[in-house]
Amino acid sequence: MAADNGGSATSLSFLSLIEELGVQMDADLLDLALTHRSYAYEHGQIPNNERLEFLGDSVLGVIVTEYLYRSYPDHAEGQLAKLRASVVSAVSLAEVARELHIGTMIKLGKGEISTGGADKSSILADTTEALIGAIFLSGGRENAETFVHHIFDPLVDHAATLGAGLDWKTSLQEIAASLGLDPTVYEIEESGPDHDKRFKAWAVLGDRRFGPGKGHNKKHAEQQASAVAYKVLAAEAAKAAEVVKSAGGDA
Repeated sequence: MAADNGGSATSLSFLSLIEELGVQMDADLLDLALTHRSYAYEHGQIPNNERLEFLGDSVLGVIVTEYLYRSYPDHAEGQLAKLRASVVSAVSLAEVARELHIGTMIKLGKGEISTGGADKSSILADTTEALIGAIFLSGGRENAETFVHHIFDPLVDHAATLGAGLDWKTSLQEIAASLGLDPTVYEIEESGPDHDKRFKAWAVLGDRRFGPGKGHNKKHAEQQASAVAYKVLAAEAAKAAEVVKSAGGDA
């Protein structure tokens, strides 16, 4: 079993958390869930965590979907789908992994270690899903539900308060269409070494350019740029509507 790396002042490590929650975790399944394919390849093609990741993705999706269905009876299918997509996204899963200090537990090959694999969002997200799969196999659905509800219910409830901020790109697409504007095009600038990339993004609508959004991946940078564009367009639309309303009242 991998060593416990200790928690921060605001969060527990993964191993400390599952112990506190009383979640069962088979030691061999834990080891497998933490075995990245790069490490497996360097050690004679031993089993890696990809099959557990596949299982964990489905387990997480079912538990979160049921929680959404039961907790938000007034939300339409489209709203529920947006909430679920936000909470189980790679970005969200990677943040969960960082909170639980999962990165330092992952068994990586030398190449991934040298390029900062322990903090790559894709690796962190995949490992989180693999761990959920391992928890499910270790103690069944109730065991997985204990862990998933503790971590993800608060994320769902927070996401439900975000409105347009739940997915700025989609919200921008919707307001642009309502205003008769062309679809958004994103311009991307990339800098930094492979293990520490930085991205800037601009949302371009016709001859208008909004941003930049910044982030460690393109999606994050695009979301930030979309937020800038959405807020400007929404303010302009509200002002135009007020002008029309005032003109109608003066008539």
